[in-house]
Amino acid sequence: MKATSRLGRAMGAYGQVIQSPSYFPLWLAQLLSSFGDTLHYIALVVLVFQLTGQGVAVAGLAVAEILPVLLLGPIAGVLIDRVSRKAVLIGADLVRAVLVLSLLWPQGAWHAYLVAAGLAAGNVFFNPTLQAVIPVLTTPEQRLAANSVSWSTGRLVQILASAVVGGLIGLVGIGPAFVLNAASFVVSALLIMRLPIPLHAGQLAGDARRGLSGYLADARHGLAFAASDRFVSRLLVVQALASFATGATGAMLVVLSEQQLRLSPSGFAWLIGAIGVGALLGPLIPNILARDYRDARWLFVPYVIRGVVDMLLATFTALPIALLLLFVYGLNTSTGIVVFNATLQEAIPDRVRGRVFALLDITWNGMRLLSLAIGGALVDLVGIQALYWVGGALLLVAGLLGLVSLRGALPKRETL
Repeated sequence: MKATSRLGRAMGAYGQVIQSPSYFPLWLAQLLSSFGDTLHYIALVVLVFQLTGQGVAVAGLAVAEILPVLLLGPIAGVLIDRVSRKAVLIGADLVRAVLVLSLLWPQGAWHAYLVAAGLAAGNVFFNPTLQAVIPVLTTPEQRLAANSVSWSTGRLVQILASAVVGGLIGLVGIGPAFVLNAASFVVSALLIMRLPIPLHAGQLAGDARRGLSGYLADARHGLAFAASDRFVSRLLVVQALASFATGATGAMLVVLSEQQLRLSPSGFAWLIGAIGVGALLGPLIPNILARDYRDARWLFVPYVIRGVVDMLLATFTALPIALLLLFVYGLNTSTGIVVFNATLQEAIPDRVRGRVFALLDITWNGMRLLSLAIGGALVDLVGIQALYWVGGALLLVAGLLGLVSLRGALPKRETL
């Protein structure tokens, strides 16, 4: 009865968040974008392979998506903390809509890479801004539910879109997928226009910090805050190690599927499905079980579990065991993500949220790029099993480091 009661409370919290007039437009905008992005990603991979006929060209899309984060992240963080955050969200959506529509007239593989980089650049501005505005559109009591319902419904939409896009491309080609994605960005922008996002401190003080010197001063202030804040500085170290541990293993699951589990491409789809089902259900766990999710154990135990799962994936070859492990992988990862987002949204002061979230993105993607480079070489030298053993062990260390360095309750700050 207790579990049923807690589940009922969690679903009630989900319903309250969705019905909130201050959050509903943002949630629906995210949902539409998730659907369009899934269609677009699969269509883009198909387009690049059609244009080049080379698998390595498809892998190059990952590099095209990471580099803009590293180059534009510092600029985006300062801008998000200076100007209207609503304008940043709307502008990022509209620019991405135009870029996607250009793929209706593909000019070559370079055009696809350029659009992939452009969309990633839009994400550099959109994603940290999204994290910065959620705290002002929700109450502290709603925050975990808001992140959970957004994540779970987003994963459900991705699963549905993945099922639709294959038939869509087979019937009418890849063009309609790009049109739908562009339309999702436009509708998202229209919904965000309805959001009651208040002015933030950076907007009010913007005139006092004009010019390059003002920009550099803001950038230094953001770095100084991240370096001096006990929570953020330690989290950056843990995140860097975690990204280095998972960048290559996440990208090379298809290699594990073929070489370790001896599966066909259709069998690989089963692995992705197991992760998706786990990711869909994972956010319910902290909503049902956590009395207070702002605890280091909820934040870092998922790292430990994921590390163990990666090492077990390198050990067992039976498909049922792999499916179970990847279900836990998805369940655990999504639990960690919603707790991570909700905790940071409350713990980071509004005046530096853009810069801190951008810095976290830069750290994650920079280490992911390094992981992909080293992981690819490691697989060629010693095989996929060694990669998963090493990656799992590093992630286990990252989780334990987080638990030791930030044990107990995490910081709580005023969000205004």
